[in-house]
Amino acid sequence: MTDRSNLTCLDTPLVSERLFHPRPEVSGPGARPGSRDFLIPVTGGDVVGARFHGENREGPHILFFHGNGEIAADYDDLAPVYTGLGLNFIVTDYRGYGRSSGFPTVSAMLGDARDIFFFFRDFLARESFSGPLVVMGRSLGSASALEIAAAFQDRIDGLIIESGFARIVPLLHLVGATPIPPEITEKEDRFNLSRISTFEKPALIIHAEHDHIIPLSDGEALFAACPSREKSFLKIAGANHNDLFLCGFRAYMEAVFGLTRRLIASPSSG
Repeated sequence: MTDRSNLTCLDTPLVSERLFHPRPEVSGPGARPGSRDFLIPVTGGDVVGARFHGENREGPHILFFHGNGEIAADYDDLAPVYTGLGLNFIVTDYRGYGRSSGFPTVSAMLGDARDIFFFFRDFLARESFSGPLVVMGRSLGSASALEIAAAFQDRIDGLIIESGFARIVPLLHLVGATPIPPEITEKEDRFNLSRISTFEKPALIIHAEHDHIIPLSDGEALFAACPSREKSFLKIAGANHNDLFLCGFRAYMEAVFGLTRRLIASPSSG
């Protein structure tokens, strides 16, 4: 299990206001045909929204934690790309985002990731979905995905990190959440690096060549820190933080599908 005790010093109004940019889901019909909406109970009485796309009971499942400023409904148009490849695509929000209640903090984000993970593990078992489970995080969501990967490696089958950050202090400087709390030591600063350093199952790291928010060197550092013998790195040439999917759509989806296809061919004990 990962130790989050010293990260409570980040649960301040300044950090939350600068690090998180929640917005509600204010329009739209809700879940589309072939998808299901959930409100997942989390610690403290709040709920976090999630949307499940797909009905392939033998296919791989991707539990996806989106980036900052995004909400689960933003992925409605992309979801058919995943389901068209036979993948079940589960997009989750954070407190205060989409249809979720409450307010986001660092500790809540990490703790909620665990609650969300167990919720969908139970749901998949109850509904007789049998395919491998991959945890995926984009940008800020890399923290949630790696929290699960570090704590529950034996219960998942693979990991995908897109535009992930390596250390917390540079991220806090980037968003202007300074001064840095003195409780943040080198150990806490390593944040995602520490979490990925124990992950030995199949892993895919995707990063934009010209990421103007989280530099390519962060993705390279995460890749280097991961001890998996089945890991790969995809650099999206010419892309920045917000257009790498558009710039590298084919390569991106081939890499994601390739990892899940290998898991189907060689299932693990997750």
